[in-house]
Amino acid sequence: MLDKTLTIILAGGVGSRLHPLTADRAKPAVPFGGNYRIIDFTLTNCLHSGFRRVLVLTQYKSHSLQKHLRDGWSIYNPEISEYITPVPPQMRTGESWYAGTADAIRQNLYLLDRSNASYVLILAGDHIYRMDYAAMLQFHLDQKAGLTVACMPVPLASASSFGIMSVDDAQQIRKFQEKPKNPGPLPNDPHYALASMGIYIFNMDLLRRELQADHGLAAASNDFGKDIIPRLIETHCVCAYRFGGEAGRVSPDRYWRDVGTIDSYYTANMDLLAPVPPLNLYQSDWPIRTYHGQNPPARMAPGSLGQEGQLVNSLINNGTVISGGTVRHSILFPQVRVDEDAVVEDSILFDGVHVGAGAHLRRCIIDKNVQVPSGERIGFDPNADAARFTVSESGITVVPKGYCFVSNAPKQ
Repeated sequence: MLDKTLTIILAGGVGSRLHPLTADRAKPAVPFGGNYRIIDFTLTNCLHSGFRRVLVLTQYKSHSLQKHLRDGWSIYNPEISEYITPVPPQMRTGESWYAGTADAIRQNLYLLDRSNASYVLILAGDHIYRMDYAAMLQFHLDQKAGLTVACMPVPLASASSFGIMSVDDAQQIRKFQEKPKNPGPLPNDPHYALASMGIYIFNMDLLRRELQADHGLAAASNDFGKDIIPRLIETHCVCAYRFGGEAGRVSPDRYWRDVGTIDSYYTANMDLLAPVPPLNLYQSDWPIRTYHGQNPPARMAPGSLGQEGQLVNSLINNGTVISGGTVRHSILFPQVRVDEDAVVEDSILFDGVHVGAGAHLRRCIIDKNVQVPSGERIGFDPNADAARFTVSESGITVVPKGYCFVSNAPKQ
């Protein structure tokens, strides 16, 4: 049934909680893990699961995302009906932009009709995880469901950030609340609740009818979690698919993260540096695909005074040069340079960052093409950092893309 399934990836969100990383790019296009973009994880799942007809619904600041799709994901053959196609708002149903998850698909119903698909897989483009969607589709078929929602247990303390459901012994959803103030726990575990992952499989005819129906509301139903799922569980078979089971071709690690804030994004990156990472990038049966630029190998080199650099428990990418500096527990994207006596620890440096001699960075995220002056210190004085940069709740300092320090400013 894979060839009868159309995949839609929702990739149009503003990502305001990730600002300034989303100041010039869509949230799914934010770099991750030294080598990837966030959307690469969802697209890789589609690739390995065998889903080859993919629409990516874009909206805000989509140029970087569309360029990445062109450069890294032009791998399917449209002559045999395979494609990954970005779809910005077409204004076919009015003059508004996408007003919610369901509305984004409603505005593109004509593309669903043209696909001749029987099933629709709906995904978010801003989560980090591995998953075999083919196993979920098989579950959907076996259950004879009209809608299947992927789910996983989350700590009760954070459950109010998710859509929370209750299921019966047949895994049919009996109750669904979007971001409830007082979420109900699992029957067998009072410390966890069962949360939606924002991954849905619909029967095409049911989705079409639901998006076209007039439910007598003052405004259109624009969101799956708030509007559509609670309504459908009253009239149709809506099932819950447990993420991380043994079914499927991917080795289960049960890792899933919504990297919607600076702190959650930073933590998910640092997870990759754990002695046994909860998400193993080196897993050979499900490699994460991305675009690779033409860069030379990474290099450790002595500085101008002959001092050797040090590298401790870090990820470094091609084109990076550590020239007499020290890098500890950090993630360096391509073409980063760390000069003599500079220290980078517990930090994430995007492409093209240059850390000058003697600079010291701690618990920082430095966006692309920033020239950090010699002797600069970031991550040591929260008040001084907050006066210049964004500082997260947990104290992560974020230097925006292309930021020009005073000492680097052109002379008048």
